[in-house]
Amino acid sequence: MKTVTIYTDGACSGNPGPGGWGAILMYGTHKKELSGGEANTTNNRMELTAVIAALSALKEPCAVELWSDSKYVIDALEKGWAKGWQAKGWIKSDKKPALNPDLWEKLLALAETHTLHYHWVKGHADNEFNNRCDEMAVAESKKFQ
Repeated sequence: MKTVTIYTDGACSGNPGPGGWGAILMYGTHKKELSGGEANTTNNRMELTAVIAALSALKEPCAVELWSDSKYVIDALEKGWAKGWQAKGWIKSDKKPALNPDLWEKLLALAETHTLHYHWVKGHADNEFNNRCDEMAVAESKKFQ
């Protein structure tokens, strides 16, 4: 199984507001950048969309080292929260509806295809790949302002 390293980030100007996302996929000497955005979205939706787009770009099941500065994404996957929300009909433990079930459905399905290892990275710090994802996400969000 190939090991692919993925960095992702999402950005939103206003929450909700114009948003963008960026992702970098790396395998050996290969590096691919992906990005996109939406006119009216939230930061968390862009964080999720970045991971979904990156995993969707993989052509076969891979071992994935996933790096994100989103505690929402990393914790919900690593700690099993998203699977729990799904099992309870998208209701959280506090009995409130889970947000973004449409995106979580897609992400959980992709997570079943790949072997994911999760890494939280401090945002806007000294990680060049996280910073590049942020640059792409912000640039995409500006297209809608």
